[in-house]
Amino acid sequence: MRQIQTKLSTDIWVSATWDEYLQAASNPAYAEAKGYYHNGRMRLEMAPLGNPHSRDHFIVIAAISLFATVRGIDLDGHDNCSYRKMGSEEAQPDVSFYLGANAEAIPWEATIIDLDVYPAPDLVIEVAYSSLADDKGEKRLLYESLGVREYWIIDVQNVQVLAFEIQNRGSRRIEQSQVLSGLDIALLEEAFRRSRQMNHGKVSAWLLSQFQA
Repeated sequence: MRQIQTKLSTDIWVSATWDEYLQAASNPAYAEAKGYYHNGRMRLEMAPLGNPHSRDHFIVIAAISLFATVRGIDLDGHDNCSYRKMGSEEAQPDVSFYLGANAEAIPWEATIIDLDVYPAPDLVIEVAYSSLADDKGEKRLLYESLGVREYWIIDVQNVQVLAFEIQNRGSRRIEQSQVLSGLDIALLEEAFRRSRQMNHGKVSAWLLSQFQA
């Protein structure tokens, strides 16, 4: 295995072997980075800092948790979890969920989730502040390949949710979640708009009233 360059370019896709990706991902200099590998290329994405990204990150987790609780949907949520197909693909989405029959599919002791052993998550979410083009492009292809059932992109700057249903290694835009039946994407967008003016407690209370209506 050839040694990769000491200083790696981050937040872009670069050609690399699987072993080179693992070497880079284990480098302490990139301990805070999220790692992606797809189609012979890797991306080390530095963890976004700042208020806008973190607030939307929280809101989407709260919204899904509230909806599932009200509707009696079993779920298992993951925050910045690693999913790996050894030798070929890896993703570390901002948020991911196993739902319904899959809610207890992943044992507690699992660290990096081996997708050659366990199913892919039902729902994957990326919160995009500066990574929107990549989230709509290469990462979307990656999640199609991994077999995720649904993929959302939270466009922080435009206060928009781009939701995709994935089937047969392809995807299409949807206006209502297919894995969280009855959840309108427009309602989530309204919650994000309200979060620009209200605190999380008030936004959560509004969401709960909508889900219970």
